[in-house]
Amino acid sequence: MGNPTILATLTVIAAILPMAFVGGLMGPYMRPIPVGATAAMIFSLLVAFIVTPWASIRLIPEHDAGGPGHEESEGWSTLLYRRIMTPLIEVPFWRWVFLLSVAALLILSCALVAIGWVKVKMLPFDNKSEFQVMIDMPDDATLEQTASASLEMGEYLKTINEVTDYQIHVGTSGPFNFNGLVRHYFLRQGPALADIQVNLASKSKRHAQSHDIAKRVRPELEAIAGKYRARLKVAEVPPGPPVLSTLVAEVYGPDYERQKQIAQEIQTIFEQTPGIVDVDRYMEDEQPQLTVEIDKEKAAIHGIPAARIAGTLEMALSGKPIGLLHVPTEKEDLPIVIQLPLSWRAGIGRLSTLQIADATGALVPIASLIRVTESVADTSIYHKNLMPVVYVIGDVAGEKESPVYAIFEMQKKIDAIILPEGYRIAQHTAALPKSDRKLSMKWDGEWHITYEVFRDLGLAFGIVLILIFILVVGWFQSFSTPLVIMIAIPFSLIGILPAHGAMNAFFTATSMIGFIAGAGIVVRNSIILVDFIELRVAQGMPLDLAVIDAGAVRFRPMMLTAAAVIVGAMVILFDPIFQGLAISLMAGEVASLLFSRMTVPILYYLDKRWETQHHAKSSESQVSP
Repeated sequence: MGNPTILATLTVIAAILPMAFVGGLMGPYMRPIPVGATAAMIFSLLVAFIVTPWASIRLIPEHDAGGPGHEESEGWSTLLYRRIMTPLIEVPFWRWVFLLSVAALLILSCALVAIGWVKVKMLPFDNKSEFQVMIDMPDDATLEQTASASLEMGEYLKTINEVTDYQIHVGTSGPFNFNGLVRHYFLRQGPALADIQVNLASKSKRHAQSHDIAKRVRPELEAIAGKYRARLKVAEVPPGPPVLSTLVAEVYGPDYERQKQIAQEIQTIFEQTPGIVDVDRYMEDEQPQLTVEIDKEKAAIHGIPAARIAGTLEMALSGKPIGLLHVPTEKEDLPIVIQLPLSWRAGIGRLSTLQIADATGALVPIASLIRVTESVADTSIYHKNLMPVVYVIGDVAGEKESPVYAIFEMQKKIDAIILPEGYRIAQHTAALPKSDRKLSMKWDGEWHITYEVFRDLGLAFGIVLILIFILVVGWFQSFSTPLVIMIAIPFSLIGILPAHGAMNAFFTATSMIGFIAGAGIVVRNSIILVDFIELRVAQGMPLDLAVIDAGAVRFRPMMLTAAAVIVGAMVILFDPIFQGLAISLMAGEVASLLFSRMTVPILYYLDKRWETQHHAKSSESQVSP
């Protein structure tokens, strides 16, 4: 068993190591898994060659030579395997019925993804003890109006059993956190902006997960926001790399006004698509701006410096610190700020009634020293890759809580937009548009990470298959035997995909990792099985009996291997992030144990029998002349 064990270990390493080269934001998250698993496989090989033989000599008792016969010493699992495999090898009808049934089950399992019973997502929702409520009031809202809306939402949050406390930040951002760094929440400043940090009870003290709580409170919070004409976002802590939003549509084009018009149409599509919530856009409404210009000639006639007039207006509007108040009950000194009351700061008319002393001490109305002009305030223009861009963002909170399905539905609607320019909006998935000469858009956010991860994992899996094929060809000196061994890899999907659907779990990036790692285990067992068959044939046993005997002898160890994988994966089965990995390992091992352990011997038997018949015909054709 030494050489096939080495080969089997190398195939497992070849199966998981390419995952270390996944790029993008998910690369650093995934890299420790293949690196750690590779080291574990190397040390397990050393344990198998050194520790296990040493322990066997000392712990396993010796049996008498005159012990029970071979059939009597076999357990129930071995006898059951022989009873099932014998007709599959000897009766062609049952053999082909079995192979076609396995193929049909594989097709039906893959069809579960197409019909939507198994949903695909980059990472599932995590169960955190916090979330944020981001409030964007109309741009002309005052600080007091924003505070009123925030306080009303806070009163509602008090009624939620799982909420322990919350903090309201009005006009400024909350403390830096993991999510806000990428979404730029720490840059939120202004009277129309607010941030509510909501803290939940610990996981052990509540049954509902944080995502379910966020979904539950969103409708009522949106109703309150509607009363104030505010836009609302319930921001959850992401399970993986943070992104600007779950759904992001980046609109590019030659004219910024046309970009904003197209972004408005895309935002309407977002709002009309079921399951998409927290829709917003990175566009500012036009706001009136009052410019106060000092009449320097009049100010000079009165002997009043322009700086005094500007300082007086600044003190009236923003306030001016004039000292510190020392209060024994306070830990720090309190600043003393002089500022006009709010009623005097409510409009430019009130401010213009202020008076200022001239050089003689006489009071002069400020209105006679200034000119007020009204204009439109400048709005922000965002750029990406040196091109102007307008962002439309949204989140998912419906039946299909994966951005993949929402984007597929919206792509058709966006493609149907008729442009007067005479072309359609080009939609990009992975790369930015090469030019901004035409109107186009790019899907970003969690979808971009999902695309990168599954693309890189798919490429890694392709490299895995090539490496395994090369290793097996080098060992068995055959091109058909590796195909027989590797054909068992997709059979694990017969268990993986239905198990995800039955447990209502997303097929995530960790599920894909489990499938790839399980492929290494399946190939490992198949290599040992085929090597055992060839050993029996070399000892003089007929091929059909060798196939049955090898599978029967190796079935119990393989069943124990599957049981060990299941027990080990149960530890992470109920973790929100790694649940997909556990399901893939557990269900994949069960399916491969039931199907591949019979399929591989049958296909190996057919391959060698066809090879023998082919050689026999070739020999007859050479002898016949």
